[in-house]
Amino acid sequence: MIKVNLLPVKKKRKAKPVPGFVVAGILVTIATAAVLVYVIYSLNASVVSKKNLIAANDQKIAKLKEKIKSVADYEKRNAEYKKRKDVVEKLSRNRTLPVKTLDEISSLLSSGVWLNSLGINNDKVNLSGTGFTNTDVVDYVNNCKNSKLFTDVYLGESIQRNISGYSVYNFKLTFKVKS
Repeated sequence: MIKVNLLPVKKKRKAKPVPGFVVAGILVTIATAAVLVYVIYSLNASVVSKKNLIAANDQKIAKLKEKIKSVADYEKRNAEYKKRKDVVEKLSRNRTLPVKTLDEISSLLSSGVWLNSLGINNDKVNLSGTGFTNTDVVDYVNNCKNSKLFTDVYLGESIQRNISGYSVYNFKLTFKVKS
């Protein structure tokens, strides 16, 4: 028997070839996407490595700041030590200065001169005394001027007075002590 198919038959059409520019566009897009993924990955890796480098450098900086602080503390302690050492050395150098000053003052006294008061303030000496004659007072002042221990010797005043019927000269003398 013969069968006749009355239903319309759909013919399969031949697939049209994809145009070349579409294929090329797809390939370029895929290649661009691959390059972008590679660039993003390498940039992210570079950023991560730079962040790690920054963190390592921050740690080094923190350690160096600690060392700088310890060096600064050492220098501060060293400066304080030097100040204290200088004070001790100055005191040890000058501890005999009052004794030397008094010894020099007394050894320079000429006969006929005696001291009434003596004041020492740092390196400045104020003394007052009495002499039988003005020549005795002048000799004492000249002795003080010729001393290697005294500088800036200045006779402030010399006044003639009568004490118990005797004529004497009261004087005031100032000078500096060399240290």
